[in-house]
This record gives sequence, structure tokens and C-alpha cells, in this order.
Amino acid sequence: MVKLLEIKDLEKSYLKVGVNFGGARVNILNGVNLTIEAGSCVGLIGESGSGKSTLTRLIMGLEKPDRGSILFEGLPAKQWIKNNKGKMSVVFQDYTASVNPRYTVAEAIAEPIYASGVITDLDRQIERLLMKVGMAHEIKHRYPHELSGGQLQRVCIARAIATNPRFIVLDEAISSLDVSVQSQILKLLHQLRVEMNITYLFVAHDLQAVSHLCNKILFLHQGQIVEALYSGELASAKNQYARDLLASVIPFER
Repeated sequence: MVKLLEIKDLEKSYLKVGVNFGGARVNILNGVNLTIEAGSCVGLIGESGSGKSTLTRLIMGLEKPDRGSILFEGLPAKQWIKNNKGKMSVVFQDYTASVNPRYTVAEAIAEPIYASGVITDLDRQIERLLMKVGMAHEIKHRYPHELSGGQLQRVCIARAIATNPRFIVLDEAISSLDVSVQSQILKLLHQLRVEMNITYLFVAHDLQAVSHLCNKILFLHQGQIVEALYSGELASAKNQYARDLLASVIPFER
């Protein structure tokens, strides 16, 4: 398969906050290496403070690494994003903060379409996107506060796919939803990936959700990828941190 994203020897640190640290830095990422193939869904799992959020910000071009490279199809991330406007999207955990509360559903979905500059029959585009995420077109006139959490996250997903992206970062995209709604959203995400040939980076702390959706799972611990396993290889984990996480989902031979 074709490599969409390749990260090599990525490092990132931040200055410690406080008057007594004297310019000392905290290492967050310590030589991260990973590859994501086009059309795949890769899960990134790790405990709080492991560096997941930092890594996703770097991938999306929101921050610069101290060292290492982030390449999309062989191009530096910044250049690829510039050349492929609208082809990278993100769905965040906090769906309430992702949509302007003053916008109707239609206006919220239209926002990335306007930003992309590709506008043809906007009303029909919005209705098509609502249908793709399993929502009736009548909902386009409602405001965020009139929707349930699951409905609002579907609107956020509709926004994310509005520009026909090739790569979507799902940053804890289901963790704020009820368990019953989570399964519906996971099914929707799988369906959209297959239909639209989208590549996902699914960042989560829920190993069951990750293993259900993803082809490959990366375990991030203390700023490093300590294990990378395809979904059918989980029982063969060698790293102890990965094994401890997996023990709650699958049995290991002792």
C-alpha cells in the first residue's frame, strides 16, 4: 500500500513553567517513528501525558517539532497541506466547542466549504452531507443547543467530510458520548472511510473502540511508539505497557 504519512525521529519539548526552572525543558516526544498507509485506519492509544495531543498538533501543522520530519506523500506536512487545501480534517472530542452556537446546522457545515473555495449548489451539498451522516435534511435549520450530543457530533463529522478530505484526525471523537451512541458513531466512521477512501488517525484512550475500528494500533508511552500491531496481531504484543493495556480486552497466556 502507498504511504500517506511517514514520521521519522520526531522530538518535541516545552519550557517548564515557573520562576525556578531556569529555562529547563520537558521532553514530550522522544524519537517517534510511524507510518500510515493510504486508506487505512490507525489507532493511537496512550495514557494522559503520553504525548498524543502533542503528536496530533504536530501532524496537523499547528506546532513545529524540535527535530525529525513529518512527510505526507514525501512532502513536508506544511507543504502538503498548502498543496492539498481541505484534504486534511479533524473531529474533536468537544463537539460543543467545535460548532459556533450562533450558526444553524447548515451554516456550520457550509463553513469549511466556503473556506475551501469549492462551492457548487451549496444547499444540495449540505443535504447530501447530512444524508451521509444519517441525519434528515430538516435538521439543517436547527441550532447546536437543539441537538443531542450524538446528533451534534454527526454534524461535526459532516463538517469534516465536507471538503472530501483524504486524511482525518479523530481526536477522542467518541469519548464524550454515551456508550450506545459511541457504537453508532463508530459504525458511521467505518462506513464513511470505506465509501470515501479516507485515511484515519483515531486518537483515543478506549482500547476496545480502537480495536473495533482500526486496522493497526500504535501504543504511545513516555513519548515513544513502544508497540505497533495490526488488529489481528494483538495477542502477540511484546511490550509490557501494551500488554498491560490489552490485558483488559483480550486474555494472554501466562
